[in-house]
Amino acid sequence: MGINLQFFTSIPIKKQLPMTRFYLSYALKTFPLLGLLQGAIYASILFVLLSYTPFSEVIVALCLWLVLIFLSGGIHLDGLMDTSDAYFSYKDVERRLEIMQDPHVGAFGVLSIVVFLSVRFIMLYELITMAGIWTYVLILLVPFFGKMLMGTYLQLLPTARNSGMAAFFKQGATRSFWMIYGFYVIIISILLACLSVSLLACYFILVSSVMVIGYLFAGKITKHFGGISGDTLGASTEGMELLLWIILWLLHVFAMV
Repeated sequence: MGINLQFFTSIPIKKQLPMTRFYLSYALKTFPLLGLLQGAIYASILFVLLSYTPFSEVIVALCLWLVLIFLSGGIHLDGLMDTSDAYFSYKDVERRLEIMQDPHVGAFGVLSIVVFLSVRFIMLYELITMAGIWTYVLILLVPFFGKMLMGTYLQLLPTARNSGMAAFFKQGATRSFWMIYGFYVIIISILLACLSVSLLACYFILVSSVMVIGYLFAGKITKHFGGISGDTLGASTEGMELLLWIILWLLHVFAMV
């Protein structure tokens, strides 16, 4: 977990951590747990702001929106911008990989981040206006599935390059990840079933959405980039989480969560 915190959050971990294949394998297996930790932080901050401050719903949404950005350190947002620049260049695979390595941000990268952050702010605000007791539980699941998607891609998809973050973490790929990730999914389903049948139904909707959307993302990544890279992993994680925020909003609107 320490490796995950050091690489994918802004939480200061100053200790020198071992980067052997064994520890990288452990890091991949605990990606979803990192997501749960992030979700717990989001839900806790939201609960405190709504329950113990006089802030308006807009300000609460803004605070949570900023937390989502700062806690991740912007690492995945950077990947989203680079991937957008490469994808919308409509070049061949090799040229797209070159564009992603360019330190400069193009017009499509800027447009993608503006649209992405705007939509996320609106979704957070809408959820806050309809927040109930189960909203906090569902918020836990958004980064949980986002990190699970990233771990799954590292296990299953080829890398676009022989170097970089994706190739580095892929060293920890093991066959046992299906069992570990499946265990997470089953345990959470059991816990939610004990809380509420409707909450369990929402959970299955989220699981189904992640499987379908994740499969479509994987096809796009393989076709247009030749495999995963640090940038495409960041983009797919952020994209999945945004779609899950939208699904949570739809569940609140139509399912009265």
